[in-house]
Amino acid sequence: MKKIITTPDPRLRARSAKVREITPEVKQIIADMTESSLDWEQKHPYELSAAMAAPQLGVNQRIIIVRDDLDNKDVNTFTALINPEVIRTEGKTVKDYEGCLSVPEIYGMVARPDKVKIKATLEDGTEVRLKAAGYLARTLQHEIDHLNGILFIDHIRDDDNAFYRMSDKGDLEPITDYENEIKNNPDLWGDE
Repeated sequence: MKKIITTPDPRLRARSAKVREITPEVKQIIADMTESSLDWEQKHPYELSAAMAAPQLGVNQRIIIVRDDLDNKDVNTFTALINPEVIRTEGKTVKDYEGCLSVPEIYGMVARPDKVKIKATLEDGTEVRLKAAGYLARTLQHEIDHLNGILFIDHIRDDDNAFYRMSDKGDLEPITDYENEIKNNPDLWGDE
């Protein structure tokens, strides 16, 4: 089982390399990502592991996985997208909650375009173009950000009402001491 790395690990801030060939090693990375994602989910009963990027396992290659059904935790299959790239974003900008396996216990309100068009390569080598809206569009943008060394917390501006923590009952509650818990926390931001 590969360990999910968390902030402030510098590998999360590195730009990932393009995958030149889909080798058995690349397929093993995809399998490791799926296994680690589902393992994390089992330890977090109120949360769904919607997706993961290879840098979250310390592998700086342009690979993401996205759950095949973002509404059903019983569906444990994922689709791998290799070298995904945003072609275009459109629609209105919507603020919604985001969390990340690599930013433990912190959630935030992130503004993202509601629609996205991407191109990528599937695990079998098929090149695809996808259009997504809503939660899937948000998820794809979040994961592609990882490949560029960007975390969801980077999209949040200084705002006392932008960060949240999950309660023991699975509810998101605002973090009220923004300065001490978020802004000045080197475990989130690293040595900036």
